[in-house]
Amino acid sequence: MSARREKNFGSHKYILLGLAVLVLAVYLNGLGNDFVSDDIVWIPQNSQLGNWSWLLKFPDRMAMWVVFFIAHAVGGLSPFLYRFCNVLFHVGNVLAIYLLFNQLFRDKKLAVFVSSLFAVHPVLVESVTWIAGGSQAMYAFAFLVSFLLYVLFFQKGQKRFYFLSLAAFILAQLFSEKAVSLAAIFLVYEVVCNSLPKHWKKLLPYFALTAGAVFVQFSKVGTRISGLATQNYTEPGFYNPLIQIPIAIAEYLKLIFWPQALTLYHSELSFTSGEYLIRLVIFLVLGGAVIYAYKKSPYVFFWLSFFIVTLAPTLTPLRIAWVVAERYVYLGTLGVLAVVGLVLKKLSDLEQIRIIGYSVFALIVVLLSVRTVLRNRDWKNQDTLWLAAAKTSPSSPQNHNNLGDLYGRRGDLERSIEEFKKAIELKPGYADAYHNLGNTYQQRGGVEEAIENYQKAIEFNPNLWQSYQNLGAIYFTREEYQLAEKCFQEAIKINPTNLNLQDNLRLIQLKE
Repeated sequence: MSARREKNFGSHKYILLGLAVLVLAVYLNGLGNDFVSDDIVWIPQNSQLGNWSWLLKFPDRMAMWVVFFIAHAVGGLSPFLYRFCNVLFHVGNVLAIYLLFNQLFRDKKLAVFVSSLFAVHPVLVESVTWIAGGSQAMYAFAFLVSFLLYVLFFQKGQKRFYFLSLAAFILAQLFSEKAVSLAAIFLVYEVVCNSLPKHWKKLLPYFALTAGAVFVQFSKVGTRISGLATQNYTEPGFYNPLIQIPIAIAEYLKLIFWPQALTLYHSELSFTSGEYLIRLVIFLVLGGAVIYAYKKSPYVFFWLSFFIVTLAPTLTPLRIAWVVAERYVYLGTLGVLAVVGLVLKKLSDLEQIRIIGYSVFALIVVLLSVRTVLRNRDWKNQDTLWLAAAKTSPSSPQNHNNLGDLYGRRGDLERSIEEFKKAIELKPGYADAYHNLGNTYQQRGGVEEAIENYQKAIEFNPNLWQSYQNLGAIYFTREEYQLAEKCFQEAIKINPTNLNLQDNLRLIQLKE
């Protein structure tokens, strides 16, 4: 390494160290949190987690499962290491953003502003503190590295950067299906640089890889829809894009600029005509800003396009994604913060108000950091998460179902019943809520009510073997052995590897 390169690295290493410390500082209080929500199914209840042969079958998000495999091999089922991996990926993203902006614009101040804001923004907590949301931070890291290497390839002319960029791009696709739109970022970059006619051949491998990824994802759409219908009771169909997209875009901008109503379930998306018009105007203003910036400000055009492109896979009219979810905007947040960083830089460049510019930046970082620390506390365990969501998502059937479980575990059966009934009221046909309501009635001694709700659960979800099991147990207790046998036989058809079901069936047959 030459003396010049050592000096160049030395000018950045303390900034990079400071950014890493900043991330660790704001996420420190979340590292000891428990497994919550999907974490539980994905890790402690996942019998395949440490199985290499399962990984060789290329499951969805295979690269994420490799990370989990390594975390499991090192730390077993302790949630700390899995969450720490997410934090490390977030650190990697923040450092990559700093290096990318410094490489693109040769502006250390702008790079610090943007990377610092990204480091502490609370809308990103869902993708960092929630283990199951970590694939967003993981694929973002692979993409940012890919894009940085692509920029370095054309600036330095070394082919190894190009091939490493392609490798990182492939890795991004293996981390998450949300990466399928990212080749368009390279295209927009070349358009902004006025170099598309010269470099278009270099883009072909990225789009070829994207085409392959899109084909794979489309082949799984049917399975995805079926799974959502069975597990989340999402009705198959289509969103109206004229309603869905403006609402989603406006809501994401709101969460970025005013991150107060953060929640796992963004269920409060029903608006009056006037409220919808406000969101439509915001969407149209954003579109107008992109068009205006195309000729007036390539920087703004690129980063606003970045925001839209990264969100594109979640804005499909197919009902295979939430209309709004904070994890979806993890990478897209960078596009908005890049524009905010530019504004702050211009303020700090004006000699008359330089102190004001730096003060505003410092204040924003402090306020966002505090909000992130507080948001980490919401994810401490399932109870804190559901109670936090109750404040912001009162019309979420999923959260009322979760609250019913919470109050049931606390022994407040009456309130538990109220919550399950509220979940069913909000989502008729919610089989899980019927099943849980049956459990609560049985716990309270209401056997007939329990039977009725288990039967309702089976009616809406014939694959809910737990309801068959619990019905069978009730019939066995009442010495109705033929009904008990039938229930356990149905349960075994659905879950044939469950040894407890088979043992119980043999016990019933001995009684007949």
